[in-house]
Amino acid sequence: MSNDSFFVVIEGIDGAGKTSIARALNNILRQTLGEKVLLTEEPHNESLMGTEIRSALRRERELKPVELAQAFALNRSNHLKTVIDCHLQREHAVVICDRYLLSSLVYQTRDDITMEDVYQINRWARAPDLTIVLQVSAHVAYQRMDDRGKDARELFENDLPTRLKKYRAGVELLRGKGQNIITLEGDGELTVVFNDVLDALENGAPPWLRIQPPLLLG
Repeated sequence: MSNDSFFVVIEGIDGAGKTSIARALNNILRQTLGEKVLLTEEPHNESLMGTEIRSALRRERELKPVELAQAFALNRSNHLKTVIDCHLQREHAVVICDRYLLSSLVYQTRDDITMEDVYQINRWARAPDLTIVLQVSAHVAYQRMDDRGKDARELFENDLPTRLKKYRAGVELLRGKGQNIITLEGDGELTVVFNDVLDALENGAPPWLRIQPPLLLG
């Protein structure tokens, strides 16, 4: 972990609440750090292959599994170069990323592409200082997706029990590579989950990262 910057990733299956948590975390940290906090996501639309990936996820174009994995890796490389690494060069800067390498291990593996294969395609990628994985049941995840509207589901928002197993395997693989990963229960109310995320940050973030606890999280 750098003493001058902090790179945290929020992960979880579709419907885990990770995007809401990432946005809430961004709002809280900006209270003390202002513009030194950056919220971003993957795939990153403005980076290379972003448009092509989004089209594939919406089933508007077809990419073979290996092509999709390579597209994500190229998108991540450009995202790191032009956004994440640039921001983290600032003193006491924070980057919050909604999805990262762990999602690639989960969503881009097939019978002919293993997790280790996908990891090797991305082996150059900067390791986060901390990855927080929100674990939810398939029932809760499907319910939350239904609340968003079924037409909002993208290519991979199905067969969630299989995705849950892959997340556990992906966490084990990345921990084996030395990455710092914390798993938290995400089935509860947003306020409860968010407080757990703040506790995890207080234990895993550098001393300079001051967190102002929320008075109310809507």
